[in-house]
Amino acid sequence: MEHTGFATLVRDVYHDFAAFPRRESTWIILGVGGGWQCSPTQLTTMVNARLVSSSAADRIWKPGHIIGGPVMYVVPVALYVGGRYVVPHATNAETQTNKWSHLGLDLIRAEILTEAIVQGLKVSVQRTRPNGENYSFPSGHAAATFALATVLERHLGYRLAWPTLAIATYVATSRLHDNVHFLSDVIFGSAIGTATGWTVVGRHGRTNYAFAPTPVPGGMALMVSWKTQAN
Repeated sequence: MEHTGFATLVRDVYHDFAAFPRRESTWIILGVGGGWQCSPTQLTTMVNARLVSSSAADRIWKPGHIIGGPVMYVVPVALYVGGRYVVPHATNAETQTNKWSHLGLDLIRAEILTEAIVQGLKVSVQRTRPNGENYSFPSGHAAATFALATVLERHLGYRLAWPTLAIATYVATSRLHDNVHFLSDVIFGSAIGTATGWTVVGRHGRTNYAFAPTPVPGGMALMVSWKTQAN
């Protein structure tokens, strides 16, 4: 079991920044996401216009700003703190660590790397948003949610990650409806989040969790089991 203390966080974040540009997958993912920068202006304008004009969907997409913003910062920290100080520690660990603190640590690393890259690009590119404000490219909300979904897929397996991917897509679409991003902004933001998530989880094996309802005296319980696969 890996340690999950603050020193480990600092060390791993440093290695994440070093590894990000060296991974072949990073440039493949960013290349696919960046390809949308060449899409016709008419297409992106039409997509924004259709979503913005859909007043009936206001209530549907309204939570997207909260989910892609504050929630993305709270969930990793909550998992990390809960894993270290609430959930019982792993029996073979020398420090306060278990599967949940490890997951929380990876999520925090992914969000730090994502946020640094996104903010650096925003300041460098200074693309004007559809509503006239600044710092449109890329979408930080899309990047944060896809980074979280990517890390969860690595830890929990793709079956349990599907809901998170659906939420990430929902958040990205909500940014178009709010008229604060272009289609290319959210697609490239999604690519950044995926690439940073892969960088964070690329240095250790996959841990697959299995959730199964199990009958117990007096009712049912949700049992959790896991197995680790080498890269």
